[in-house]
Amino acid sequence: MLAPRTIVHPTDFSDTSMEAFVHALRIALAMKSSLAILHVSAASDERNWTAFPYVRRALLDWGLMNEHEAPDAACERLGVNVAKIGLAPQSTIDGILKFLDQRPADLIVLATAARQGVARWLHGSIAEKLARHAKAPALFVPNKARGFVDPARGEVHLKRVLIPVDRQPAPAATVSTIMGFAHALAGIDVEQRLLHVGKHPPEVKRHNVPHRAAPVAIRHGDVVDGIIDAANDWQPDLIGMATAGHNGFLDALRGSTTERVLRRAPCPLLAVPATS
Repeated sequence: MLAPRTIVHPTDFSDTSMEAFVHALRIALAMKSSLAILHVSAASDERNWTAFPYVRRALLDWGLMNEHEAPDAACERLGVNVAKIGLAPQSTIDGILKFLDQRPADLIVLATAARQGVARWLHGSIAEKLARHAKAPALFVPNKARGFVDPARGEVHLKRVLIPVDRQPAPAATVSTIMGFAHALAGIDVEQRLLHVGKHPPEVKRHNVPHRAAPVAIRHGDVVDGIIDAANDWQPDLIGMATAGHNGFLDALRGSTTERVLRRAPCPLLAVPATS
């Protein structure tokens, strides 16, 4: 089960990052986690990072604090620790990885630009490198796609989870991790749909009824097209994928599959290392 105690959310202050921020904050509140809001400064960045106002604004909008209460006091009352951490000007990926080496995270929450690859400040392969080297689950939140957290109210709308599966890595643990996260965040009524693109789907044991296999939907053709078509047809609120390396059709975060899915994903995507 993924019940993160420590969450890291890298941000560049942009509108693209805001959707990811509200997801990171809402997950931290639900899980009673520590949230590190991380910014790697540019040499010309003169903005007052310590005055980053979005935590206070979100808590006020969500009815979780009053306007006379200090954000630190509200966070303590709510059982969540929020730290705003600015790193010295340096390479974005180097700065974040150094931070994660010193303070490992249970979950990384990242913004992406929907249908256009990763966000401009995570251009190229930085998001892939970050998730791979950090060895932590990563929640990618596409900008301008439908998220599962209402930015205005802070409500969680997580009802359906689509999980592509293959024989390798063994899917049972990954499915359990992803659905454990969904249930902890939104309750036990969250529905899962397992998907295999190909002719020979794996058998996935139900975690609550081990002697019965869970149903697996099958699609044929291109893997990414199959995942996206299934997502567009079924309208999940979250896609969960295993980081399989080059061992299976998912090839998540070690090639082009996840990046191609992210460019077209209609909802957030949770990538979970196969060893998690």
